[in-house]
Amino acid sequence: MTAVSESVSLERVQEAGVDVALVVVDNPPVNALSWHVRQGLFDAMTQAVADGAQAIVVICAGRTFIAGADISEFGGGAPQAVGLQEVQAAMEDAPVPVIAAIHGTALGGGLEVALCAHYRVAVASAKLGLPEVNLGLLPGAGGTQRLPRLVGVPKALEMMTSGRHVSSAEALGDGLVDDVVDGDVDALRAAAVSFAARAVTEAMPLLRVRDRDDKVADAKGDEQLFADFRASIARKTRGFLAPEYNIRCIEAAANLPFDEGLAVEGKLFLELMTGPQSAAQRYAFFAERAANKIPDIPKDTPLIDVQRVGVLGAGTMGGGIAMNFANVGIPVTIVERDQASLDRGLAVVRKNYERSRSNTAEMVEQRMALITGSTDKADFADCDMVIEAVFEDMELKQSIFRELDEICKPGALLASNTSALDIDEIAAVTSRPESVIGMHFFSPANVMKLLENVRGAKSSDSVVATTMAIGKKINKVCVMVGVCPGFVGNRMLFMRGAEAERMILEGATPAQVDSVLYEFGFPMGPFSMSDLAGLDIGWKEESSSSSTIREILCENGRRGQKNGRGYYTYDPDTRAATPDPEVEQLIKDFAIGKGIEQREISDQEILERLLYPMVNEGAKILEEKIAIRGSDIDVVWVNGYGWPLYRGGPMHWADSIGLAEIVDKITGYSESLGGKHWDLSPLLAQLAADGGQLQTYTS
Repeated sequence: MTAVSESVSLERVQEAGVDVALVVVDNPPVNALSWHVRQGLFDAMTQAVADGAQAIVVICAGRTFIAGADISEFGGGAPQAVGLQEVQAAMEDAPVPVIAAIHGTALGGGLEVALCAHYRVAVASAKLGLPEVNLGLLPGAGGTQRLPRLVGVPKALEMMTSGRHVSSAEALGDGLVDDVVDGDVDALRAAAVSFAARAVTEAMPLLRVRDRDDKVADAKGDEQLFADFRASIARKTRGFLAPEYNIRCIEAAANLPFDEGLAVEGKLFLELMTGPQSAAQRYAFFAERAANKIPDIPKDTPLIDVQRVGVLGAGTMGGGIAMNFANVGIPVTIVERDQASLDRGLAVVRKNYERSRSNTAEMVEQRMALITGSTDKADFADCDMVIEAVFEDMELKQSIFRELDEICKPGALLASNTSALDIDEIAAVTSRPESVIGMHFFSPANVMKLLENVRGAKSSDSVVATTMAIGKKINKVCVMVGVCPGFVGNRMLFMRGAEAERMILEGATPAQVDSVLYEFGFPMGPFSMSDLAGLDIGWKEESSSSSTIREILCENGRRGQKNGRGYYTYDPDTRAATPDPEVEQLIKDFAIGKGIEQREISDQEILERLLYPMVNEGAKILEEKIAIRGSDIDVVWVNGYGWPLYRGGPMHWADSIGLAEIVDKITGYSESLGGKHWDLSPLLAQLAADGGQLQTYTS
């Protein structure tokens, strides 16, 4: 074996009398297309041809084929080396058969490399895809032009706008790969070398994907095909540029010669690469990974071995939490106060599983078998972790933790699913505060990605590390935060809510406020969200005093979507919302009674008054060391509260606006409006003065 570069080597083997060159990439951990990989591939291909190889196999060492580009090189600064397109040309134009041997994943640039081989062989466990859309990009090395030529336009549209990874079996059926073999990378190597020898002995044609037009011919000039597809994904991709740009590239593949389509791809790729959306999405990608790192927790901290989990409460939240653990094979004991409530909760869990199209009947039964129902908390005695998921009432939670302290075995992790209450107060009633932590799941807990873990003052290193590790195991995006009312997410949400309620008294309508946030990219505004949750949550008729708009609406029989009347009226069949003049009059009358002057409020003012207090509060959270990093705050808001991914999160967005401008606006609103949430954060003022950033700040 000859080393060609620091990450690529060249080997020669004989198979059935055929001289086969193996080009081996070894760039741990995922064989990313770093500059030395590109240079090595180009040099190895050139050398193999010059040395008279009759066929070439491109294969990777380690656990995967080329998994994609080296994202750290994005934005410049990479060492000079041969470009990826030159590597592709060396493969595509080789005078001998080139076979890509795929195991692990062939994603993004990795798949684009494989598409330039004449043939592709994959192990059965391999995954293939072009997930660039998830970083606000499109495949920029010919993937948008080659993939449709192999799998057809409809499949390429679906794969590229979703970023979905396809299995080897699916890839074989679609023509993306030419052969699938069972086994590991050694079996793959043998099969690929055998395929290469057969390609020579059988004089198989050197098929360049770029020259194939049969699978795009039917889509040429078919505007309706693309219009229908755009309509089918419009709701899911609202606000994102990358899905539309991917579609335009595939249109070019169908309607233009290859080189002209490639030019379209290059132009649109550059627009995305240099634009704010991809910058935000790439930032979010790295922010999620950074959030897993707790600076003062040593990497070798021992973890609690979680073999069984207990969940107290079988309601919507408790049932959803239990599903997360059953989904990854961890047995769960779920306890409710009575059999009827338990049966009802377990029935909802079963229904949720049955509703999922990805679950077979066998999978449903397997997962339900992992969930054991009980009405006796004593059944938590053998659990390694117990998560309490009852109402947000401190006395109730403290009484529960006193019981758990008596029941649970030494060393068991005790977690509260509180969304705002003081974890330290809860821990204080136990004899083991070091074992107590917050695990704030978001509803529905079996769907929402965010897990806001709350570190108590006495939470042990093992408990902190275990909570983060178990969260990752159940496929959550985890962020560790400190103790304060509302933690990170809800504390900032309270600021937004205060201004939203204030502005409808000043003259803005609920529909206008909601519309501003919807156009910004949120799935819904605060008043639509209140209607969805139910206006009567926490409301008691006997003590209602018409002191807030919400109380007045409840007193008038308006409960939200559940009864078709809240801030909006709802169509009983479609649930479509319509602004209600009656509500607007109720708000106006209440404001007049409070002596509040009505006026027109611009959309820009609404946006600033909703979001700038959140930015200000985020800075205060960093000052108080409640969040470890500014980027952690963004991870919370993108994954838990619907902040549009293509805007990166409130801290990233604030930096893009300019902190000096935001400080000026906050100062102005503080003077004209008053209110504690407009008190300027000293950290925000300092960063604005020093040219610093919130997104990179570490507390």
